[in-house]
Amino acid sequence: MKKEKTLTIQKEYDSYGTKTFRLPTELIDTLDKVARDNNTSMNKVVVQCLEFALDNIEDSDLE
Repeated sequence: MKKEKTLTIQKEYDSYGTKTFRLPTELIDTLDKVARDNNTSMNKVVVQCLEFALDNIEDSDLE
């Protein structure tokens, strides 16, 4: 059985670029709540969620 992984919100990054994405409204609301609950920006939450997903993607999903 695969161990479930968790994400701990960090607060610092060195540099950023800009890209626009359209997200479902419910997802935006959830990201905003996570950001508020962790006293950080929604941008930092999104970056860390994406990094976590990419770090934990199954190798077979990349092929």
